[in-house]
Amino acid sequence: MTLSPAPQRVLKLDAAERRHLYLLAHQRPPAEAGRTWCTVPPQVRRLMDDLPTRPAYILNLRWDVVMWNAAADRVFDFSAQPTGRRNLLWMLFVVPAMRRLFSDWPAQAPAMLSTFRRDFASATGVPDIAELVDELQAVSPDFNAWWREHDVHGACMGQRRLHIESLGDIAFEHTTLTVDESRHLRLVVYAAAPEEPKAEPFALWLKTRHAT
Repeated sequence: MTLSPAPQRVLKLDAAERRHLYLLAHQRPPAEAGRTWCTVPPQVRRLMDDLPTRPAYILNLRWDVVMWNAAADRVFDFSAQPTGRRNLLWMLFVVPAMRRLFSDWPAQAPAMLSTFRRDFASATGVPDIAELVDELQAVSPDFNAWWREHDVHGACMGQRRLHIESLGDIAFEHTTLTVDESRHLRLVVYAAAPEEPKAEPFALWLKTRHAT
């Protein structure tokens, strides 16, 4: 059985229904079109707020930071960025404070960029992602050089060291979870590594900053 686009249009199927129809027909599900506009479910907001010592934020396909919790704002200072520049990739390569935050920035930045390249490949025909890349190539020599290398990695996860003011370097485990596959929303969560001796001071730092 082969499905043509016409029945899908007639039936007015949404993404989930179209995927199910393809699977019933013993075919691979169609690739979802890349898009960057999205709405985050309120339940996810509540989940993030329930993680007071776990910096957490949500990225869209373009790596715009569309939502974050208080802990993430303390660490990454998202709310201080202009709305149009609240983008993780832009901050990583353009904002000096973000460069200082990553203890091993020369190693971490190209690895994160190679992960973004996978999303860029999924966003064929999405102009705002191409515009972001063009801007970064113009303003960041590091981005321009590494972008030309064409490395592609999978989802970012593992351990990463962040330099926290007054505390020094702290090891965090970080992982990326899919919130909404069809809308390309992902939740990134950081947690102090189990063996990290500064885990409690970090939690106290978050609480103190929040109170201030």
